Amino acid sequence: MYDWDDLRYFLELSRQGKLVRAAARLQVDHTTVSRRITALETQLNVRLFDKSPRGYQLTDAGLRLLPLAEQIETQSNQLYQDIAGKDAWLAGTVRVAAPEALGSQVIAQHITEFRKLHPDIEIELVAETRRMSLSKREADIAISFSRPESGRLIAWKLCDYRLRLYGERDYLARHAPITGPEDLAQHGFVSYIDDLIVMPELRFFDSTVKNAQVVFRSTNVSAQYNAILHGVGLGLVHCFMAYQEDRLQVILPQQISVERTYWLLVHEDLRQVARVDAVCRFLTRILSHNAELMMGD
Repeated sequence: MYDWDDLRYFLELSRQGKLVRAAARLQVDHTTVSRRITALETQLNVRLFDKSPRGYQLTDAGLRLLPLAEQIETQSNQLYQDIAGKDAWLAGTVRVAAPEALGSQVIAQHITEFRKLHPDIEIELVAETRRMSLSKREADIAISFSRPESGRLIAWKLCDYRLRLYGERDYLARHAPITGPEDLAQHGFVSYIDDLIVMPELRFFDSTVKNAQVVFRSTNVSAQYNAILHGVGLGLVHCFMAYQEDRLQVILPQQISVERTYWLLVHEDLRQVARVDAVCRFLTRILSHNAELMMGD
């Protein structure tokens, strides 16, 4: 048999990735964490972590143990809540993978609000446009452009959102007026780098703005936004980014509009983990209750 208490050290090191950070969370010395992990590996006769310059990474055996250890943690919290009649202590790290625009422009602005509710939960936001594997625990929660068709994932719709064609007001004053789609040929555009688009859901520009003369490309949504804001050219912008920016003007709103949906994804092994559930509920609330912001209405 193994010491069940060692699972606390295993869970914290898997979440923090570094001995010192795990030790700080557990309020022990880092040598204690190392010793308890070594003891657990010895008792189970497996290696649970690989050490690298980036920290401690779970091995295949560690990945198999992780959901089981989290189930024990969840049941322990539930026992405390049911028997003691008190809420389980919500603490730990939750990594959220979200598209860059949503993560940087919406979620990040609500972190203070979340901290007031759950001061002991640390959110790690990976705000970039690429898919991260929930099965390999690259993230605990993911926000995606589409609902998964396979895998042990639980998913639900967060909200719809819209992109429209925008231009900076001074730019529009200096260039030929736009009264219809045919006038767009006289303007330059800002867009993605075609061969570096990693998600097919981002290939909406060419199908929306026909035969556009693109003068600036970037894989970074914020770079595109700033280029448009500084008069480099016209471009499709998330309405929630342009919502309160007076320098931007919507162009041909009736003819040019892209509507998409954000989905929340969580692995079924993590759905009932208290800290993950708290973040899922929070993200669902702030996005589902901000339809005007997300759709630009």
